[in-house]
Amino acid sequence: MKKDKSVKPIRVITVDDHEILRGGIKFLLLAFDDMELVGEARNADEAVHLCEQLQPDVVLMDLMMVGTNGAEATRAIRKKYPEIQVLILTSFLANDLVQQAMQAGAIGYLLKGISIDELADTIRAAAIGRSMLTSEVIQALLQPSKPLSQPVLSKRQEEVLALLALGLSNDAIAQRMKLSPSTIRHHVSQVLNKLGVTNRTEAATTAVRVGCV
Repeated sequence: MKKDKSVKPIRVITVDDHEILRGGIKFLLLAFDDMELVGEARNADEAVHLCEQLQPDVVLMDLMMVGTNGAEATRAIRKKYPEIQVLILTSFLANDLVQQAMQAGAIGYLLKGISIDELADTIRAAAIGRSMLTSEVIQALLQPSKPLSQPVLSKRQEEVLALLALGLSNDAIAQRMKLSPSTIRHHVSQVLNKLGVTNRTEAATTAVRVGCV
């Protein structure tokens, strides 16, 4: 797209606790002259601060973050700065996650496999207050919401779950927590059991859905 100096570029900030993903979005947005990445945040607190400082038009918000999750961060931003639009950009498409995000005030819900042109079009729509939802997201919104209960995890298990949600391996978690790999394997097994899931991806999704992470 050719640059029109009479049009102000759309100001965008990204919120994701993975530096590589933030860098990837920054690189991709350089292809478009009508939008500008003005800031990057690693967590919800940084996101709210950047919104106050930079007054972006659109926030690209991850859901899976340690600490306050993306839905709660979206709610905080929309309550404080209703003129700022929030687009969820995540790897997970679960009915409850979509419903939570949209109820929190997000204008759209995107999966990280989206093409760069689709991302740009959705950012442009969000900047003028228009929502572009895929059929999968609309279907998720139409599903009845299930009551959520938060499993009781020990403090150590919560720490393990937070690191697991970041994608760390058992060995990496063991090094971070200064525990043996066998101890971490035991904790992971207990966490999966308490969450009622069978694998690490389901654990991470469930953790966000019920507010454990």
